[in-house]
Amino acid sequence: MQLTYTPEQQAFRAEIRAWMEANVPKEPLVTLECREGYDQHVAWERTLASGNWGMVTWPEAYGGRGLDLIQWLIFEEEYFRAGGPNRANQNGIFLLGPTIMEFGTEEQKQRFLTPMAKGEVIWAQAWSEPGAGSDMAAISSKAVRDGDHYVITGQKTWSSRAAFADWGFGIFRTDPDSKRHKGLTFILFDLNSPGITRRPIRQLHGDTGFAELFFDEVRVPVENCLAGEGEGWNVAMATAGFERGLMLRSPGRFQATAKRLVDLYRQHEAEASPAAREAVMQAWMAAQAYAYNTYAVAAKIMAGGKIGAEASLNKIFWSELDRSMHRTAMQLLGAHAELKRFDDGSVNQWLEGYIFSLSGPIYAGSNEVQRNITAERLLGLPRVGAG
Repeated sequence: MQLTYTPEQQAFRAEIRAWMEANVPKEPLVTLECREGYDQHVAWERTLASGNWGMVTWPEAYGGRGLDLIQWLIFEEEYFRAGGPNRANQNGIFLLGPTIMEFGTEEQKQRFLTPMAKGEVIWAQAWSEPGAGSDMAAISSKAVRDGDHYVITGQKTWSSRAAFADWGFGIFRTDPDSKRHKGLTFILFDLNSPGITRRPIRQLHGDTGFAELFFDEVRVPVENCLAGEGEGWNVAMATAGFERGLMLRSPGRFQATAKRLVDLYRQHEAEASPAAREAVMQAWMAAQAYAYNTYAVAAKIMAGGKIGAEASLNKIFWSELDRSMHRTAMQLLGAHAELKRFDDGSVNQWLEGYIFSLSGPIYAGSNEVQRNITAERLLGLPRVGAG
């Protein structure tokens, strides 16, 4: 299969490439998961916004360029080809932003989307709770209506970016007598509100990419509710669809990793095993296949189609691909690679990427759950234990 681009798309690619070559930092930024690195990445978000590249598919009225999905894929390819840093505001622009587009009022769109696109407000995702894990229907944090405010009590954990972000979004139980999917409301909240305590969670490498959040009678305006009280489950499922679908993990990311993996193999070809060579070839082909499939899905959406349960299959594929590529890289680098972590930036990039790739089959909905969804909703198989 060979993709062809219109002259306009080729000119757009050239524009992006020139801007990225002139603006992407020449040296890697410090990890996003510490204060220094977070501040560097936020500064990069604002550099992107200065070129109007914050979120190119959004309407111009909300800080975007009004471009289509094919142009977005081209942008992502050039972004990762140039070594663009990870996005500090990915929870906002890729997850919450599309959710507000679909469910938000015009006032909410005007209030939240442009600062998001400009990198002025960074968002945290606050789904999980200690007693619920990945089962969002089991959450127990409460939001009690008190006039024109909700009073929130409870706890969230594994909240992405919450150690340093400005705002957060999550679902809370507004009907105390409800169970499971009922009685939940999707609420946006300022992380600096009185009554919120952040407790950073240190990961294997010691950095703080997550945080626990404690809510002690936090007052949040009712106007920060998205789509209406009791509609939280439907809204959250839409957000999860965006997380598993096109936006969060574009093929450009994996194509760039596959290229780096090929380069790494060439450096270690003399001592590499035939199995490693096979794994590198499979990784490159899988990254290309993911790109072609994503272009097809983008064309379907642009023609008026929708993504349904297919998003689960998509999520399984990219998370397993990412883990496979980084596992192959670790095999090529050998056991001594850990000793080079602090004096070889390229080795450290593989090490950090490998550690993060291990979480891929868990976040955005565990792959076990996604396989169940695929089996039931795409293949029509009976539910486990049914009948």
